[in-house]
Amino acid sequence: MVQEIEELKTKIRKLNSKAGQMKMDLHDLAEGLPTDYTQLMDVAAATYEIYKQLDELKQQLKQLEKTK
Repeated sequence: MVQEIEELKTKIRKLNSKAGQMKMDLHDLAEGLPTDYTQLMDVAAATYEIYKQLDELKQQLKQLEKTK
């Protein structure tokens, strides 16, 4: 169980880093509007998905730590 928690924490750290980059990409795209507006939905959807994944992993971690 401890190994599973550590593996989950590692995944969260990596995903957190990727999520931060996605957030910056979305921010940069938004600042440049209306240029590249056609990319907005794709970048926003990808950003949403990564943050959704991150939230799910954090919930899993919380559950594992409760049962530890």
